[in-house]
Amino acid sequence: MTFFIAEVSSNHSRDIDRALKFIDVASEIGCNAVKFQLFKLDELYAPEILKNSKMHRNRKKWELPVEFIPALSKRCKEKNIQFGCTPFYINAVSQLKDHVDFFKIASYELLWDDLLIACAKTEKPVIISTGMADLLEIEHAVDVLRYHSCEPKILHCLSAYPADYRETNLSAIETIRKSTNCEVGWSDHTVDPGVVHRVIHKWDAKIIELHLDLDGKGEEYNAGHCWLPDKTKTLIEEIRHSEVADGDGIKQPRPSEMSDRLWRADSSDGLRPFKSIRDTFPKDSD
Repeated sequence: MTFFIAEVSSNHSRDIDRALKFIDVASEIGCNAVKFQLFKLDELYAPEILKNSKMHRNRKKWELPVEFIPALSKRCKEKNIQFGCTPFYINAVSQLKDHVDFFKIASYELLWDDLLIACAKTEKPVIISTGMADLLEIEHAVDVLRYHSCEPKILHCLSAYPADYRETNLSAIETIRKSTNCEVGWSDHTVDPGVVHRVIHKWDAKIIELHLDLDGKGEEYNAGHCWLPDKTKTLIEEIRHSEVADGDGIKQPRPSEMSDRLWRADSSDGLRPFKSIRDTFPKDSD
């Protein structure tokens, strides 16, 4: 069964009630996990960038307060949904390890071996995103994690916001899978149901991460890469239906067909129904 992760990113607006609402909604629409991000601006960007760029300094309002973490974890347990988080500084790993079900490494931090190692040492599951990466960089990250006894899962990703479906290169999933022998999924920035259906049904992605917003008012919604709840719910329902629709592969009449089997054309004269029920077919009352 496909594992859906609702990525909250910075759409929580530093509001604990809104953050908790994301968990409630993610559970209601059928997601298996919800994921947040834990960063501190001065441990995310180099001082030179913060000094010279007001745009980057303004991202201070995107920080998730670390004191939210226990409450978020508790709500996830209550809603029977997994709680994941992306650490963006080393100490974030220790702040998260007693609360999360899994760690996620962002595409931008894929090359930071120390962060990979810190996550691996917690013995929690680790998922890595691979936007902007080439195959050698992905293989290196996997080797680092495996050296520290962690078997990662990988998300193919196009780090564009929004992502153009024509650039998604979904067939790279098979390339990554064959090269690393890891389970490979898709981190979506397209907000295109066709892409998600394709990545699941053609490329056998078992993990799908979708950026979620509640109401179009989140910090990242206007960038164009966030799904809203109704559209997400419809997508997940379609995928769940398709998973059931595969059936058992045995070609035999299904229960809903049984009553019509005798109404097929009889092999002796080509007329419906079978001769065996013609004489007993009740006559219409006048």
